[in-house]
Amino acid sequence: MKQRLTVWIVIAFSLATLPAWATQNPASKDKAPTSDPKIPISQASAPYVIGADDTLFISVWKEPDLTETLPVRADGMISLPLLNDVQAAGLTPMQLGSTISEKLKKYVSDPRVTVVVTQMNSKRVYVTGEVLHPGAMNLTPDMTVLQALASAGFTQFANTKGIYVLRNENGAEKKFPVNYKKLVKGNASNQNILLKPGDTIVVP
Repeated sequence: MKQRLTVWIVIAFSLATLPAWATQNPASKDKAPTSDPKIPISQASAPYVIGADDTLFISVWKEPDLTETLPVRADGMISLPLLNDVQAAGLTPMQLGSTISEKLKKYVSDPRVTVVVTQMNSKRVYVTGEVLHPGAMNLTPDMTVLQALASAGFTQFANTKGIYVLRNENGAEKKFPVNYKKLVKGNASNQNILLKPGDTIVVP
């Protein structure tokens, strides 16, 4: 009797555990998980490129006499102690730091240079029409048209349904319509475009 009971217990245990191993795909253990194509892949913003009128903080480690806050001149150059004129416009802060480090090796042992853009004055957009603060506006990284409009404000006569952005691309002017009322309601997110240097926002 005890022997039969033991056999039935073993059979019952085997049946209970069968689905767990029978449905398992051994090959799947070796496969790396694949990404879901429906999930968007985040993309980092492009490195900032220095331009004329930007203000830079340039720090040389353990060299306070060489640490300066400097404007980038209209010709794209900055003036540094020992090095005189150095090309800054067109470079990223990291590239400029490497350039300055290389040039300083003639005068400083193991120079370590850090470049920080404290004012991004070279990248601007323009807002005109029925706004409270018309004119040039410094372009911050990933600034959208909605953010720019929030800073500019509207007059009481603004036609917020007829706003548009003018952009010059390869010599051709493009016009992007913006319905502010739909934007703030979340109904036209595709119109909340990322602004580019030189864009003009028109509020009729």
